[in-house]
Amino acid sequence: MVVLDAKGAIVRDLKKTDFKVEEAGEPQSILNFEETGAHTPGPEMAIDSTADLDRLAPRAPVDIVLLAEFNTRFEDMPFARYSLKKYLEKQPDKLVTPTMLIAVSLQNFSVLHDYTQNKAEIISALDHHFAVSPWQVSQGAWINERYSTAFITLRRVAEAVIGHPGHKNMIWIGRGFPPAHRTGPGWSIDTENRLYSAVQDCVNMLRDARVTLYTIDPAGVLIDPGVYGGDSMIDPFGGNYEFNKLAKATGGRTLYGRNDVDMEINTAIQDGANFYTLTYRPGNTSLDPQKFRKIKVTVDRPGLKVITREGYYLQYGPGRVNPVNPSKRLITDLVSADTSNMVYDGVAIAPKQSATDPDSFAVHVDGHGLVWTYATDTEPRHTEVILIVSTFDKKDKELKRDAKVVKIGASPNAPLTGRYLHDLNIPCKIDHNPKAVRVRFSVRVSATGRIGTADLELGQEATKAAPPQ
Repeated sequence: MVVLDAKGAIVRDLKKTDFKVEEAGEPQSILNFEETGAHTPGPEMAIDSTADLDRLAPRAPVDIVLLAEFNTRFEDMPFARYSLKKYLEKQPDKLVTPTMLIAVSLQNFSVLHDYTQNKAEIISALDHHFAVSPWQVSQGAWINERYSTAFITLRRVAEAVIGHPGHKNMIWIGRGFPPAHRTGPGWSIDTENRLYSAVQDCVNMLRDARVTLYTIDPAGVLIDPGVYGGDSMIDPFGGNYEFNKLAKATGGRTLYGRNDVDMEINTAIQDGANFYTLTYRPGNTSLDPQKFRKIKVTVDRPGLKVITREGYYLQYGPGRVNPVNPSKRLITDLVSADTSNMVYDGVAIAPKQSATDPDSFAVHVDGHGLVWTYATDTEPRHTEVILIVSTFDKKDKELKRDAKVVKIGASPNAPLTGRYLHDLNIPCKIDHNPKAVRVRFSVRVSATGRIGTADLELGQEATKAAPPQ
């Protein structure tokens, strides 16, 4: 939660007793409470990667700055980069909050820089990024693809960062959904239902990954508000389902209609550095997955405004994996992890190359991220993961991808039920290819849906991610 006074300034001196929580109109008991600035990395730390973050500051808050270029006019993109750079240049050389920079177009999802506190490195990555003109925006084309890109981007970021327990502040700079019309061809009730389901799924995934979304419109004050289509007075981010509702649902804000975009970026980042955290156990026992559970947080002091997530949907576990006919969503998630240069830390893995056979590897999976079934009369205790191994050439072109479902039984002396902590070492072998310079390993735990990735430069050992705390 972020708390503001009547002038919009952040309030930092509240205590647990100042807050009251309701869910669906019913008072809740606050179990745990953390004040603003909790878990901020100390000055002695220097974080320059996801591995550093998980090892040195596993609960630290982070900023994920995302340049959304697939629905944003080409002439607005330079101003987005200029505004971000203008904000960064005012910051100290060592950023307080570890920051990741991502750029997304219809064709590419690229991590321009992994988590770092080095301001100069973020600026350098920004300077070396050149956007491609999204001609689909000006022609009003590829509506479905642009909707899909927005949803897939939110999903893949949430899946990648869920292994880090700290709070994540995602600053989305650019338009969200493309404008579309409910009437006419191409917008059926089935399409609307699928859109609603995708929104619900995104809200849940962002919640579970502790991601708060801030949306910033880089267009500033528009002379012609209709250039993006739709009604800009209702939703400047486009689309029939307003993208800004996703931000509000996750506890963030939507910022637009101002030319000082650098100050809007500052607002989002300051919110992320000055939030309160509380936990409660809902008293409502309803299991209706379609019912939105609205949350209301208030403070005793008059004149203060609390910004927090609006609520949540119940979410069931991931669907069973069908290796013969996997779902499109599962394929999308796995391919996104396999082809991305983003580190997924949902489960800690560390591949090691054989000393005698350069094409053979052992993929170590940390036991903290695994789930073991209980033994039954017909089946022994086991765990199941999906393993993808892909090779890439020096131009980062994928040469070959192999995927398989791996089912591994527990050791004979393992308890039949209850907690069981056991690491895995999964052997695998790649086809020899002299063009291959990098191997990417992706592991998805079937029981939880969590994904871990690791890259290995051939002849070198990958850095192992820290296990979840």
